[in-house]
Amino acid sequence: MSAPLLVIGNRNYSSWSLRAWLALRHCGFAFESLRLSLDTPTFAAQVRAYSGAGRVPVLVDGGVSVWDSLAIAEYGAERTGRGWPADPRARAVARAATCEMHSGYSALRNAWPMDIRARRPGAPVSAEVARDLARIDELWSECRTRYGAQGPWLFGAWSIADAFYAPVVCRLQTYGSPGMGELAAAYCTTTLADPELAAWSELAAREPETLV
Repeated sequence: MSAPLLVIGNRNYSSWSLRAWLALRHCGFAFESLRLSLDTPTFAAQVRAYSGAGRVPVLVDGGVSVWDSLAIAEYGAERTGRGWPADPRARAVARAATCEMHSGYSALRNAWPMDIRARRPGAPVSAEVARDLARIDELWSECRTRYGAQGPWLFGAWSIADAFYAPVVCRLQTYGSPGMGELAAAYCTTTLADPELAAWSELAAREPETLV
């Protein structure tokens, strides 16, 4: 039987692909990757060979295709028994924080697309982006205050929540981090030092495409 296959987009730009990839790597779920270049004439047909949703990421494991980054992360967690805090209350908060990222922060996403290679400090900050940044700072600071004694990640030990906020850290590295507090800044340092994120970023730096 062939290894599970994670279909991803450009590493430099595809934040949802990064989330799924980090989640599976940290959970210890073995897989191979297939990169499809976004915004090309062939992308739609290529990705629909793996998922009718027509988006990346997609995890293909045997006869099962799992689309959507959160569903992929949950699949990896179920298969490995890793990815969420052991304490049920911390686990509930971690899931809530992850879902908040999964469905929110549209102003930040739209104004500051992920571009790992770029450095654009001093980017304009609209009122809507400022609100998103303030909420992220609040959330990260609350998590680090409550769970910081257990480790350097949002919930002490690494969790899927960290995979979902990693693209935000990448955005802050690209565009700047106005108004972020000390705890949030320390969390960014932890995330950027993650060997898995470093490996992804190194591959992103080698990609030839420029999409934004």
